[in-house]
Amino acid sequence: MVRNFFIGGNWKMNGSVAESKKMVEMLNGFEVPANTEVVVAPPALYIDRVHQGLKKEIKVAAQNAYLKASGAYTGEISPQMLKDLGLEWVILGHSERREYFHESDELVGKKTAFALEAGLSVIACIGEKLEEREANITNDVVARQLKAIAAEIKDWSKVVVAYEPVWAIGTGKVASPEQAQDVHEFLRQWLAENVSAKAAEETRILYGGSVNGGNCKTLGAKPDIDGFLVGGASLKPEFGEIILSRQ
Repeated sequence: MVRNFFIGGNWKMNGSVAESKKMVEMLNGFEVPANTEVVVAPPALYIDRVHQGLKKEIKVAAQNAYLKASGAYTGEISPQMLKDLGLEWVILGHSERREYFHESDELVGKKTAFALEAGLSVIACIGEKLEEREANITNDVVARQLKAIAAEIKDWSKVVVAYEPVWAIGTGKVASPEQAQDVHEFLRQWLAENVSAKAAEETRILYGGSVNGGNCKTLGAKPDIDGFLVGGASLKPEFGEIILSRQ
């Protein structure tokens, strides 16, 4: 089975009304190949504006959502609200959510299940910190994070896994294509052994961590790397090159 290449652009907490407008114009000018899916995640305030302005080949995701449909949860947004806006995607479990907002593996698993039940597709993020990589426990960490998601969901058809080594996010350090491939291969094997052969074969596993126009082709050539979750470079013209990295 050929897995469609997937490019996610996470804008994080960046942008303004004027900058969002410029981003939409830039994105609308990019070529999107038939075998590539492109999803961008603006800050919550600009989601609807960006969604309304983008051409249909580029989808929009939220950067986070809660595990309740509505209620007294000040500052949160629900998957149901995102569906109401016409969105199809949400990013969950990003390392910055885990680190700064103390989201546990269990919470990420529950949020993933709730978003799927609401009809969204999920980009579920996992990844190890530098001290974990240096202690040679990368596989243990990502298996633990994936296990917490697998404990809550049965259907993986609307889940994309994003492996983002925390030490490579925004640091300019990039996992070598071989390092990234090793972890991706391990994750696929884990899915085969703990979920199903079908999930292992069909689930797209993205790499994230200082991906740019210069390294995307080499990374994208690896057999178990099915695309990227791009941070800083998704705000720049080189994002257009990254979209074409499998061509």
